[in-house]
Amino acid sequence: MATITLEDVGKIYPDGTRAVGSVDLVVADGEFLVLVGPSGCGKSTVLRMIAGLEDISEGKMSIGDKVVNDVPPKDRDIAMVFQNYALYPHMSVFDNMAFGLKLRKMAKDDIDERVRQAAEVLEITDYLDRKPKALSGGQRQRVAMGRAIVREPKAFLMDEPLSNLDAKLRVQMRTELGRLHNRLGTTTVYVTHDQVEAMTLGHRVAVLRPVSAKRPYNLQQVAPPTELYNNPANLFVAGFIGSPAMNMVYGKLRKSDGETWLDFADKSVRVDGAALDAHPGIEAYMDKQIVVGIRPSALEDARVAGASPDRTISVTTDVNELLGSESYVHFNLSSPPVITPDIEELLADSDTDVDSLGDSTKFTARVSADVSVPDGSRVDLVIDCSKLHFFDVDTGDKIGYSPKV
Repeated sequence: MATITLEDVGKIYPDGTRAVGSVDLVVADGEFLVLVGPSGCGKSTVLRMIAGLEDISEGKMSIGDKVVNDVPPKDRDIAMVFQNYALYPHMSVFDNMAFGLKLRKMAKDDIDERVRQAAEVLEITDYLDRKPKALSGGQRQRVAMGRAIVREPKAFLMDEPLSNLDAKLRVQMRTELGRLHNRLGTTTVYVTHDQVEAMTLGHRVAVLRPVSAKRPYNLQQVAPPTELYNNPANLFVAGFIGSPAMNMVYGKLRKSDGETWLDFADKSVRVDGAALDAHPGIEAYMDKQIVVGIRPSALEDARVAGASPDRTISVTTDVNELLGSESYVHFNLSSPPVITPDIEELLADSDTDVDSLGDSTKFTARVSADVSVPDGSRVDLVIDCSKLHFFDVDTGDKIGYSPKV
């Protein structure tokens, strides 16, 4: 095992296109770090640079104490698992797993021991004589992981290994991956676009976004999953992490009779000290427009949560999605949608006018399924104001943000 260190790492292609900029990361020995973000954010490029499959244009990369910028992939002592399995169809499971060891001229008895130990860990011992075509998708993925495990590398690099599996199998394999890492303890860097995978697997999660002319860097925040959810550094992280996504609306904080009130759309709720304490410096934003973030889980049906008039809003539902244990209640607020500088940039690139987004903001509440909320009905929702998030309109940064240690 080994620590992987990226110092101001960047990637610029020959045509001048920048894919990665100023990535500073330290993956601790034995850590499971997840790189997550939308398509085009550079996560796979970062992984390929660690593997040596992409040249590093800027910065320095180390595996252990060794700088590996110019070290060939075969000499980095890492193992990769890809989304397409990359198994040899004419070989048995045993031979697929043993192939890399045979290339190293390892003794036959040692190869047999390593393969059978890995097969036992992955519960594929009964399939060692089969060809890949006789295996299910999940079994093939286990074989691909087994091929990496038998090498006993310093680090595993995984590039969306579960993306080809169906939903149920992905959940199962996600659990297996977590159990496998707990057992092996090998340093792992895992790439995914699926935030659920990121939140459930990662010891820490690095959120990336595509570079742009105004923002030539990818990395937005690196933190444990709960930290990303509860203390997002900016609007991008806040909107990307969490399902359903965080609701965002323009609002203003004001003082009245010694209390702090939040006005947004045509609503007004009293804000308690916990929400304000989580945003040092918020006093400077009083009576100024800010972006307010409200997680769907911070809203609850007043019939379940109990009456709290100064924290209750009344809305007309649009659609109610009943999921058994909970409901997603969708509704609109009479406030223009939040337009950040990044959204303005995207609109300009697509030649889309801001006015085309309409004059209302879509909201989602995740409420208990214990009471009925028919489509088109009027319902009172209580806001847990201790869980509000406030962001600067101009920068998109969380007001008073500081990483939790």
